[in-house]
Parts: sequence; structure tokens; C-alpha cells
Amino acid sequence: MDLSSESVKRVLGKYKFHDVAVEELQKVHRIYPDMKPVVATYVFNDSSQRDLVKLVGNIPVRYQGQSYNLPIQLWLLDSFPFTPPICYLRPTPNMVIREGKHVNPKGRIYLPGLHNWDHPKSSVNGLLAEMISKFEEDPPLASKPGGDGKDTSDLLAFVSNLQISERGNRLDQPVNKVTVIGGGDLGMATVMSIMAKGSVDKLVLIDIPESSTKGGTVDLEIFSLPKVEVSKDLSTSAGSKVVVVTANAWSNEQSYVGVVQTNVDMYRGIIPALARLSPQAVFLIASQPVDVMTHVAWRQSGLSPTHVIGAGCNLDSERLTHVLNITLLSGKTRKPAWVIGELSDKKVAVWSNRGSVSDQHQPPDLVPVSSSTRPLVDRAFEMLKGRGQRSWSVGLSIADITQTILMDLRKTHSISTLAQGWGGIGSEVFLSLPCVLGANGSTRLAGVNLNTEDDAKLRESVTSLSNLFMQLRI
Repeated sequence: MDLSSESVKRVLGKYKFHDVAVEELQKVHRIYPDMKPVVATYVFNDSSQRDLVKLVGNIPVRYQGQSYNLPIQLWLLDSFPFTPPICYLRPTPNMVIREGKHVNPKGRIYLPGLHNWDHPKSSVNGLLAEMISKFEEDPPLASKPGGDGKDTSDLLAFVSNLQISERGNRLDQPVNKVTVIGGGDLGMATVMSIMAKGSVDKLVLIDIPESSTKGGTVDLEIFSLPKVEVSKDLSTSAGSKVVVVTANAWSNEQSYVGVVQTNVDMYRGIIPALARLSPQAVFLIASQPVDVMTHVAWRQSGLSPTHVIGAGCNLDSERLTHVLNITLLSGKTRKPAWVIGELSDKKVAVWSNRGSVSDQHQPPDLVPVSSSTRPLVDRAFEMLKGRGQRSWSVGLSIADITQTILMDLRKTHSISTLAQGWGGIGSEVFLSLPCVLGANGSTRLAGVNLNTEDDAKLRESVTSLSNLFMQLRI
């Protein structure tokens, strides 16, 4: 491979593992001599730019007995080959991208080999071989139809790609697809709880290798369930309506910040890809600490804050409402209550101004706990002590939120959401607040004037969460 170009030598000379990178490029040249190195400027998601070496060329793909050259480009980051290339198709003017399992609408390529990249076990040659194999199964490019729109071969190709059910319906119509990330106890509890609700058409459980929470995914592969797919490939999440993240990557770090940073690093490897694969999905975060990790997921995904939420205090809110209305207010007017704030001992409660738990057509106005109702709420909280956040309980709560989104129920949940601007909060933090949920994400209810004690708890949470977030490398 010709690496003598001044620009290539200059940029490649700044790579952290220069000698190893050069050796890897020479290996590529021996197998794929058509791949040529050039220097170009790559623009990252945060709008920062960097001059990088990229490999540009064609890969040979056979389809229906014919051989085609598919143009691709591989951007090599400065830590290459210990980080995977960023891969794109390069369609010519007479080609169109066919979005699919391994390619997004912009031509970005996603493969298991990229997600599981681990040099020296992983190599560009191995990646290109995998790319050829996948693209022979599902070609990512197609020719544009003729100007008269009557190109017979294109029309037949289009018709042959349609899948028709026995009833004559298109199988590519939107389905209620949910992806759960993380194969630990919480992931398994979430899968079982969502399936029990009966509102999902397909559920994908992805057990990522970075997660330290290992559970029963192998058993689920052995004792398979209808509508459930177990995978290690993030691309199987494509087209999800809800993406639930339960994974945690706990480390042996001594400091709390170090432990949380391990989770942040894990998220950096999965959240951007998941967001690209399901850009219309609502992301539901259950990793710990949930308020911080929801904030991290929102920052890394690039999605609207209405589409990145955390499980937050939904479980506590449902428990509080149950205890208040079933146990303490039996036979009286039933009112929903919500636990808001940080998922910690600083959380506080608010009421609805209407005496109905199930009226979902008119969002309730919130009222604070008054001096007259404080003893009742304190008694309810006392009764809830010791219940904790067990996996099955949290899984049921997640399933409850997921069903509200899938069925567009417009129900009010206390979920972790961007709290900036609510009740005078100026900082960019995520807290549990009552939100109306539906297929298009979340809508916060109007703020409420809390009493002095509860407001102080909320402000303390804002300060502590802001300080923690500032110490993390997002």
C-alpha cells in the first residue's frame, strides 16, 4: 500500500499506534489492493473536525450470479487499529442506498465485527470479509430506476423484495418492536414483564459483552419464547419503537465517580449506534444511577429530550398511589400521587387536583403535599420502607411504561426527564417528574410550588446531580 503521500505520512504520523497501524494497512493491501489511503476531514456528531486517514475503494459482492463492485470508505481513527473503523457506503449518482439491518439511510455500515472489535483478534481484512458476506445476503445498494419509471428489472426487484403474509398484508408494516439491552436479572425481568402485557409484536434481547450484569440469556436461547430474539448484535435493534437499557458495567473503582464513569464509557459504545438504528424510538433508561445515566444517554444519542427518559420514580409512584388509595383511603375518593425528584432519599410527593386515577384524557394539575396531608403521606412512605428496587418490581414498572408508549395511552408517569425550566430549575439535570407518555414520547406537566422542606430536597438533588455530572467524561 502506497503510504508515501506527504499528506498521508503527516496525518498517519500523529496516530497513537503508528507502527501497528502501518502494519495493518499493509495487510489490507495484500488482500484488497483496490483499497487506497487518502486524507480527509471527518466531522463528528459534536461538530468537531479532525484530519484522518481513510481507505477508499470497492469490495466485490456476488448477487444472483452476478459480481458487483460496491464502493465503500473506512475512516481510521487516531487510535486505529485498537478502535474499529467508521464505515460508509459511497453510492455513485446512479445508485440509491437500501436501508436495512446493516446500513442506515446515510450509508453508515453496522456489523457485529465493528461492535465486537478487539484487535489483534479483529482486523480490517476480517471486517471486509464479513461485509462482503452480509451484503451478498442483503445488498445495500440498488440502481436508480429509469427516468420513465418503467424499468422492468427494477420493478421486479422491488416486488420480489416485498414480503406478503398469508392474509395478504404487507409484513413490512410498522410493528410494536421493543429492544432490551442487558442480559442480567433486570433485563430478564423486563423481557418477561413486557411479554406478559401482550402489547409487543417482537422483542429483541441484546446481551452486550461490556455489561457486568450477566443473567439468563443462555437459558432464554435454550427455552425460546415466541416473539423473542436473543442477540449480541446491536443491529438487530433496528426499527424499535422502544429501546430499554438495563445494562450496568460496574468496575472495581474505589470512587463513586469512577464506578459511574465505567457505565458512561459503556454507554458511549452503544447509545449512539442504537439511536442511529432506531431514530424514532423512545429510549427508556434503567441503568444506575438512573437520573445520571438518562442524562448521559440523552447527551450521547442526539435525540430530543422527549424521547430519552428514565424509569425513575415510576415504581415508587405506583406503590405510593396503591398504599394511599387501597390501604389508607379505602372507600374514599381516589387520587393519584407521584414521587418526584432524584431516585434517592431526597424524593418528595405531589398529588393530583382531581379525584381520579384513570382519567387519562385530561392531564392533571399538580398540588403539593399540605400540612394536613403530610401525616398521611409520611405514613404511606413508612409502609413502603424495605420494599426496595428489586429486579422483578422494576421490570414490571418498565413494562408499564413501555405499554403506555406502545399503545399511546397518554397516561401520566413519574419518569426521569430533563428538568431544566421546571419549577424554576435552571440547571441541566434529569429528575423524575410527572409526564404524559405516548407514542411520541413524553410531555412534562406544569410545575408546582412545593413547600419549603420539599423544595429544599429538590434543590439539593439538583446541586448534587450537577456536581456529579460535571466530573464525568461523557
